[in-house]
Amino acid sequence: MSATPQARIGLIGLAVMGENLALNIARNEFPIAVFNRDTSKVDRFLARAQEHTQGRNVIGAYSLPDFVAALELPRKIVLLVKAGEAVDAIVNQLKPLLSPGDIIIDGGNSNYVDTRRREHDLKAEGFRFIGSGVSGGESGALWGPSLMPGGDPSAYEEIRPIWEKISAQVDDGPCVTYVGPDGAGHFVKMVHNGIEYGDMQLIAEAYGVLKHYVGLSNQELAETFAAWNEGTLNSFLIEITAKIFRAVDPETGQHLLDLILDEAGQKGTGKWTAQIALELGVPIPTMQAALDARVISSHREQRREAAAELHGPEIPPFSGDRAAAVAAVGDALYASKICSYAQGMNLIRAGSDHFNWGMNLGELSRIWKGGCIIRAQFLDRIKQAYLRRPDLPNLLLDPDFKAWVLDAQPRWRQIVSTSQALGIPVAAMSASLSYFDTYRAARLPLNLTQAQRDFFGSHTYVRTDRPEAGAVHTEWESLIN
Repeated sequence: MSATPQARIGLIGLAVMGENLALNIARNEFPIAVFNRDTSKVDRFLARAQEHTQGRNVIGAYSLPDFVAALELPRKIVLLVKAGEAVDAIVNQLKPLLSPGDIIIDGGNSNYVDTRRREHDLKAEGFRFIGSGVSGGESGALWGPSLMPGGDPSAYEEIRPIWEKISAQVDDGPCVTYVGPDGAGHFVKMVHNGIEYGDMQLIAEAYGVLKHYVGLSNQELAETFAAWNEGTLNSFLIEITAKIFRAVDPETGQHLLDLILDEAGQKGTGKWTAQIALELGVPIPTMQAALDARVISSHREQRREAAAELHGPEIPPFSGDRAAAVAAVGDALYASKICSYAQGMNLIRAGSDHFNWGMNLGELSRIWKGGCIIRAQFLDRIKQAYLRRPDLPNLLLDPDFKAWVLDAQPRWRQIVSTSQALGIPVAAMSASLSYFDTYRAARLPLNLTQAQRDFFGSHTYVRTDRPEAGAVHTEWESLIN
């Protein structure tokens, strides 16, 4: 390998995401050096690069020193390795080979707490660090993801031309923005994934209602979701769902979906979202219901035993207006989705306030319009809501969303109540509706909860008729007749 630096940027970690992002960078005319601990993956990547870019703008390295030597100063190194100890290990191997001012970019799904620590520690040693969320899956990484970089602002300015070029492009710009200092980028990616959990669960519940209550076939489900994708529910997840219903297994001739075990996996970001929401005091019941549903799905043997022992109501053949029922399910899905995103955006705002990150919620919704898994037409409406009122406390209070939800409310309630009456699980839809009802309640029954807390633990309470008196305590036994 030549000792003359030739690469504008480097990437370590040639699994699927790393390979595709590296090819994206090379295709956009930024020379890139790549390295992988298993050097056979370097050879495989170089062969693939020959097909995609005729080998242009790609340098394969077979040792870390050669990899670092191939990079122009200040060095810019993207890590796409497994989150956790693997990131720390490769950072520690790189540090002796780097110069002050060099930039390390963690593009994996790292916990934002780790990113804050790494950025702080590397800054003290003279290096710059970026934690960049990357969303879009394999295809997004190759053709244009949504990128959520946070960390050293001067480092972002160095990588900005590359990040803006390789990200997805939408009508109002590239799907990337500087999110904020230290762990802000990975925090936003974490919440993005929590919102994704909610989206996927709501879609799964809509499928369950349409199949078990309305009685739609897979072909009819495909047509329904394809039609929804032409309207307000337009999104990547709705689009691929329509396609999934059409997929036929070549071995059996059956619809492939019907052959898939009903256990949904998870990689940790949903759990982290629930944990920080609890710490920051932000309710996210829709996302929590989605997380719980995945956990329950993993207990398949228990569910099979329960199905044999715990009988629910019989679901009769559907005899109503099918078109009206399908439309009502679509409205329930969209209303529930609005509540889920309201929860997610409020969690991002709380994180931004807590860590002094200064995030722009409208800009974040803009960069999710393309490239990422939750990309949807709906996100432009969220962007407009925050443009109208940057301090909007909840999406439900935006005039546009408020009018839509209030109009859909009767049909939303009908679908949730009917599903519950028939024993069809709609945990996330129910959670969204309960969130809506709790949020709009001028007075909640939690006055009783606070009375109980004061009764057994002297936790005090505030009187509605004398709020200026502050917290007071009552000896409750003395008042009982």
